[in-house]
Amino acid sequence: MFKDKYLDMTKIITDNEILKLFEIVENHGGVIRFVGGAVRDALAGLKGFDLDLATDMTPDELVELCEEEDIKTIPIGIKFGTVGVVINNKVLEVTSLRKDIETDGRHAKVEFTTDWKEDASRRDLTINAVYADQKGNVFDYYNGIDDLEKGIVRFIGNPNLRIQEDYLRILRFFRFYSIFGKGEIDKKALAACRANLSGLMKISIERIRDEFFKILLTPHVINTVKIILDNDILGYILPQAQHFDCLENLINLVRNERLEESALRRLFALYLPDEKLAESFANRLKFSKKQKEMFLDWAHYNPELSEYTDEQKLSKLLYEYGREFCHHRFILKCAENGETPDSFHKVLENIDSMPIHEFPLKGRDLILVGIKDNRKIGQILKMLEHLWIESSFQMSKQDLLSQVHGNLRQAQ
Repeated sequence: MFKDKYLDMTKIITDNEILKLFEIVENHGGVIRFVGGAVRDALAGLKGFDLDLATDMTPDELVELCEEEDIKTIPIGIKFGTVGVVINNKVLEVTSLRKDIETDGRHAKVEFTTDWKEDASRRDLTINAVYADQKGNVFDYYNGIDDLEKGIVRFIGNPNLRIQEDYLRILRFFRFYSIFGKGEIDKKALAACRANLSGLMKISIERIRDEFFKILLTPHVINTVKIILDNDILGYILPQAQHFDCLENLINLVRNERLEESALRRLFALYLPDEKLAESFANRLKFSKKQKEMFLDWAHYNPELSEYTDEQKLSKLLYEYGREFCHHRFILKCAENGETPDSFHKVLENIDSMPIHEFPLKGRDLILVGIKDNRKIGQILKMLEHLWIESSFQMSKQDLLSQVHGNLRQAQ
């Protein structure tokens, strides 16, 4: 389906230098078009998408003509047909039209082609197979525009074949359904996802985790995750969730207060895990070291709201756990309780601005007063730190050392 000047290209082209690339390719007898997310999201009225382009030129031809025009290129994935073209210090990914020769559920062996419909046929969903040129002409080979308008998310052609080309498409299907779906989920697509779910085990857990985190940040995540869990799509790594109400509270709170979203925080709200389950999640999903530490800390300690609204108690929390923990854990606590205190923004301001106290003693201070045993130094420092925290950080260095002097005299 061809639609003449159908798309307002100012929604896509924010840097007119990009048009130079279109001109160069066309002057060398080629064709280049925007494809996928940029076109789909512009049609749907969304913002903030990455630009992907497709061309009927081979990667070598594209690199050669860019060199002639003194345009820098980066070999992002020449083997798979993708060249990075640098325009105004930004990298645009330009992929040559391809057809699959062989697939194993993770990667595909491809050949280059000049057939735009054939290239479209190897894409996953109809809404992701819409192309547009720089003039706003739209090329829609599988009725993606109609599906987008109706909120239908479905695979191109045989859904089983599309999934078997890359099993991660199961999760991509759910992600796009959660963003663009308007009615019941496509039954053929869901049946194909269920029939091929064992193929997900061929995909690296890192790719699974990253795609699931993207799902967690989608608009209709609650309904979508329920469908995923009810159909045992990720049953080999995810248990049944019990706290959809907490997740809904969190989503509403973050939206209403215009806070930054966090997939990790949404996952925690969905399960409210104890330490054992939190560690299991971290290990199975291969969290980064920072993600794991944060997730385990949230599970380890769940302060009451009163500890955040009392500045003295908050000061202790900040010292023991840090600003990032307090920020996220406070938001999670509000979602868990289903209430937002009147002082909500004041608490967040305090978390960001209150000074974090510094323990005034070091090991060398104890050595100077006559304690030589390293094991005792650590034990005494820990005991003195506890006294200092309980004094609301009021005890001075000399106050703390006097405790040491007193204990030494008693020991003598």
